Amino acid sequence: MKQLSVPFIHVDDISAVNEISGKLDRVHQELIHLAPWPGFAYKPQVAFALAHGDKALFLKFYVEEKHLKAIYSEPNNPVYKDSCVEMFISFGEEQEYYNFEFNCAGTCLLSFGEQRAMRLMSSDETIRSIAFQNSIKPVSSKDANIAWELTVAIPFSVFQYHEIGSFKGKKCRANFYKCGDDLPEPHYVVWNEIKTEQPDFHRPEFFGAVEFN
Repeated sequence: MKQLSVPFIHVDDISAVNEISGKLDRVHQELIHLAPWPGFAYKPQVAFALAHGDKALFLKFYVEEKHLKAIYSEPNNPVYKDSCVEMFISFGEEQEYYNFEFNCAGTCLLSFGEQRAMRLMSSDETIRSIAFQNSIKPVSSKDANIAWELTVAIPFSVFQYHEIGSFKGKKCRANFYKCGDDLPEPHYVVWNEIKTEQPDFHRPEFFGAVEFN
């Protein structure tokens, strides 16, 4: 099981995503590079940086891939069909977890529960409180045509089923993903390995350990 130590960064304004993005560029990056399912061998190049502040959790994804798609634009649309990055996170040893799913345009799907079925969907208002910044540019390499980045600032209030005043000292479990169900080359890439026969991100038993400094 992978382990991740998450640093604290000071941010005066959690809506200043450009500043947050620059600070995350100086945080250690973790690779999302495991493709556990043989039927989906394509692996885009993906990394993420995670940090926390006084009022929010900060997350930045770095992606290079062959194809780009962003059809969905409303909260809780099925963004996993687009060029999509995700964070699933639970607190302590709790079975319930939050799944944050973002397409490359910043559209978010967010829900909470113990398993894939019967999840509690977050409101549009809650989702729109997540500040984000994205950038997209062409690249020319053997394995990629497009490079894109997505930075999000997630206020503590978004974790609406918990009362969070600080992440300092918290121990969580999480996994981070890249997918694209409707892309020309569908793919399912993970940070911490998942041992199932078919792609399934909703498997908290395969989350890695995350500790907030």
